[in-house]
Amino acid sequence: MGGTSLPKAALQQKLIIDDNGYTVIAESTDKGLIKYKDDDKMDIYSKDGVNAGKHFTALYKYQGGQLTICYNLTGDSYPQAFETKGKPTFFLSVFERAVNK
Repeated sequence: MGGTSLPKAALQQKLIIDDNGYTVIAESTDKGLIKYKDDDKMDIYSKDGVNAGKHFTALYKYQGGQLTICYNLTGDSYPQAFETKGKPTFFLSVFERAVNK
């Protein structure tokens, strides 16, 4: 966040994306809607949880089983790159695809 790594305990997140819906499970649960745009951008609208009513903008890419998302927590513009240094409201997350057995 803002170019600084978070403590390992803060990194225990699970993201579930189902069509245009999402659920994030961390220290709490957050649910909402995703609207995808051209150029690998998305708008995230939180409906339930600690972020209910908030709108986030993001840049994303999916490569090699990893989903990388750079969020702008103010929602006023889209990140232009997967970089958070010097940007205190930008948050970068990398998710590994879970294998269902």
